[in-house]
Amino acid sequence: MNTDELMSIACPKIRDLGWAHYFAPETMERAKELGLDGFRFYFLGRGGVLGDADGAVVASAFGFFEPSLLTSMWDSACEVLAPREAGREYFACAAAFGRAHLADLAGLDGFCAALEAVDAAADPVGLALYAGASAEPRADDLPARAMQLVSVLRELRGCAHLVALRSVGLSARVAHAINRPNDQEMFGWSADRVPAVTDADRERLAEAEVVTDRIVAPAYDVLDDAGRAALLDGLAAMESAIVPAS
Repeated sequence: MNTDELMSIACPKIRDLGWAHYFAPETMERAKELGLDGFRFYFLGRGGVLGDADGAVVASAFGFFEPSLLTSMWDSACEVLAPREAGREYFACAAAFGRAHLADLAGLDGFCAALEAVDAAADPVGLALYAGASAEPRADDLPARAMQLVSVLRELRGCAHLVALRSVGLSARVAHAINRPNDQEMFGWSADRVPAVTDADRERLAEAEVVTDRIVAPAYDVLDDAGRAALLDGLAAMESAIVPAS
């Protein structure tokens, strides 16, 4: 299996699993304890690794949300909790989710080792949200650490994809309209502000996917055959453990 084949299997699973803790009941309960609703905890917790930034800066890092919606959520959440504190709380929620759902998985040591090797090899330049998430201290226990690492690697490809979109001349807004046409309102875009999509836009998006893979490939390329097997086996086991419970 070459690196492109590895990523074609691993990256979609990381994308779908890395956010499993975002709106889990335990995370929502922690949000209430901190004085936040679930969406404000999502914005402040995920973006808190950027520090006490202006909402427009956070909106640029998230990419797909309507900026004024994100800024409003961010500013009001900051009145309740400091961003860095929220970021650490959110990462702790990932750890708690891992302990609750991944404790019975076999091979977590090899899985975590593979995830950590990819993270260590990734170049964070230009990928601010990933760089911030990657810098956060991780839990020592394997189930918690595994969930945190998958969440971090989700940010890696997500950030790389935003860079790739800009490189091919496609806005994140148009890309999002192609990928998630039914979720525009949830991301703050009213029906009259959803952009028209052309065939040329779809071609640029396909090109951006290739560029995204090119950006992250060196990180995955460091894995040997055993590491690749541990990564894929761990993701498959994680998928089986989490999806039925979500």
